[in-house]
Amino acid sequence: MSDFRVIDPLDLDESPFRIIGTEWMLITAGSRDEYNTMTAAWGGFGTLWSWSVAFCFVRPTRYTYGFMEKTDAFSLCFFERKYKKALDICGTKSGRDTDKVKAAGLTPVWDEDTVYFDEARLVLLLKKIYSQDLLPERFLDPEIHTHYPKKDYHRMYVGRVDRVLAWGG
Repeated sequence: MSDFRVIDPLDLDESPFRIIGTEWMLITAGSRDEYNTMTAAWGGFGTLWSWSVAFCFVRPTRYTYGFMEKTDAFSLCFFERKYKKALDICGTKSGRDTDKVKAAGLTPVWDEDTVYFDEARLVLLLKKIYSQDLLPERFLDPEIHTHYPKKDYHRMYVGRVDRVLAWGG
């Protein structure tokens, strides 16, 4: 097992634009018995209602969506660049018909409320506090519609940061 240490969210010295937008993350929800993960490049970190929060977006057509809806917690995992192929697998294969965690060579670790991966270098363990469907009539820039040719609009999930785990001593 990796040597994770708990850090204060205020001590996070990462650019969300880089680690989410270009390096990607895994969104994972479920239980010890059943869970799913997916690669994502949309989301962010911030402060909301005096809490440290992270937010992500999941389309209702994704298998992970059902797990996000059923559970109160989820994780966001960030990896070193050498895991890009694993993230590709988790972003192109569906957990409905593939054990993509095994195919990606990842090792699940169970927290009390959710799952994260031993190979991650940074993990946010989150308690779901809000969700909201993206409404096309609220898009202020017409270019946004180009991301939805199938009209499968994302649901945004906001999670309160319960713990941040960083790899290494």
